[in-house]
Amino acid sequence: MTRAQREASPMAEPPTTSSLAAQVRTAVIWRSGSQIGTQIVSWASTLIVIRLLAPQDYGLFAMAQVMLVLLNTMNGYGLASALIREEEVTEERLRQTLGMLLLLNGGLALVQFLAAPLVALWFDQPMVANLLRVQALLYLAIPFCALSHAILSRRMDFRRPAQVRLVAAIAGAGTALTGALSGWGVWTLVAAPLMMILTEAIGMTRAAGTPLRPSFRFAGAGHIAGFGGVMTATQLFWFVQSQADVMIAGRVLDAHSLGVYTTGLFLAQLLAAKFVPPINEVAYAAYSRQPELGATALLATIRLVMMVALPAYAGLAVVAPVLVPVLLGEQWLEIVPLLPILAAAMAMMTLQILFAPATNARGVPMAALRITMIGSVVMPVAYFIGSHWGVTGFAWGWVGGMAVLTAMTVTLSGRIIGLQPGGLLRAVLPPLAAALAMAGGVWLMMRGLPPVPDLVALAIAVAIGVALYLGALNIIAPDRVVEALNFARNPRQSEPEPAPAE
Repeated sequence: MTRAQREASPMAEPPTTSSLAAQVRTAVIWRSGSQIGTQIVSWASTLIVIRLLAPQDYGLFAMAQVMLVLLNTMNGYGLASALIREEEVTEERLRQTLGMLLLLNGGLALVQFLAAPLVALWFDQPMVANLLRVQALLYLAIPFCALSHAILSRRMDFRRPAQVRLVAAIAGAGTALTGALSGWGVWTLVAAPLMMILTEAIGMTRAAGTPLRPSFRFAGAGHIAGFGGVMTATQLFWFVQSQADVMIAGRVLDAHSLGVYTTGLFLAQLLAAKFVPPINEVAYAAYSRQPELGATALLATIRLVMMVALPAYAGLAVVAPVLVPVLLGEQWLEIVPLLPILAAAMAMMTLQILFAPATNARGVPMAALRITMIGSVVMPVAYFIGSHWGVTGFAWGWVGGMAVLTAMTVTLSGRIIGLQPGGLLRAVLPPLAAALAMAGGVWLMMRGLPPVPDLVALAIAVAIGVALYLGALNIIAPDRVVEALNFARNPRQSEPEPAPAE
């Protein structure tokens, strides 16, 4: 079979190379690099749309998202993910998986359509029912996205999905801008994701060569359903953990205040929600191929991710007073005091969500399930306590709940992976110290800065912050800078000596 034939086959096994590290570097660069390009397009349109829409539009959308996020935990991505760990995948197995996904998502679409009035009644907002009925169309595209993603992940091919997602982002951005400028209001926030997922489904199906004819005879596919079932259960508890704040806030805050809270949370979660999941996609595929690497591979991921995440969150906390008016406009200034609090919570969350791919790849999906079960109790309790102090209380609820959940994750998952506390501290402390030093320097600079436009102040703060952070990190842990540069510059070099796991 020629190379072109192997790539065209949806059953093709991941290509073998002399170094898994080279494949991982190339995959990360494509997946993360494309994510940056995609997010530039998405953010540009989002920031324009935020300026054109009212906070109550985002409040109504957030209420509808609760139902959507709940049902999306059962959309079958876990079924497709089970294929990534399979030693061999036949076309019949792919057709069976597609059949499962079509039945599952068709049922979810029907449930959402019928349950929409009940959700609207909970929030006392009739408009929410109409939003949910239209959003039910999203489920029709999910089977093709999920199966195509699994096929391409098996090949460690993240180049073509990156290209498809960029095209989908452009389609969604164009729809969002059209809607906002045409006065669609909250429907703008519904139409853009619909256009994005439809474009992605078509593009991913073509890129992966996904079979279009499903099979509804599921003999021999029970283990896939079992693995997917555990991952679905994990996602259900994740829904409770991640959406309990909106469910509670929707009852105690008005639409305007809820819009302020959810938009501030959106800004604080950009890195954890948009850039870490692509890293986890690559990590899961790589861990699945060599699960024996255990703590060594996870620590390498933690070192690289936290090297970027910690200064980003520290910088967000410090520059919030000038960042918000520049990005969102003066009408969103209520977000400013929330960002430093939420940034601390998101730093912990970024670390916490890096563990699940490692335990799943070792064939222990129950670990992630146990942790999300704990989170489904800890986080709602934290939100409920915080709700007594309004919007700011919800932000502090994130901090307290995430501190407990991160500690539990490190303890429980670390035992499975073989991760020692000393190894984790050595991975996190250098970038943390450098990020705090940077934040202190930028804060002092901003206090002494003469009156200048917010955009100028932001540009100065970012430039000085980058210089301070890299300088501090180069003093504290110069090997981290070298490791990151080698990762980016030498995607084809052989695998380096692994760092000690403890």
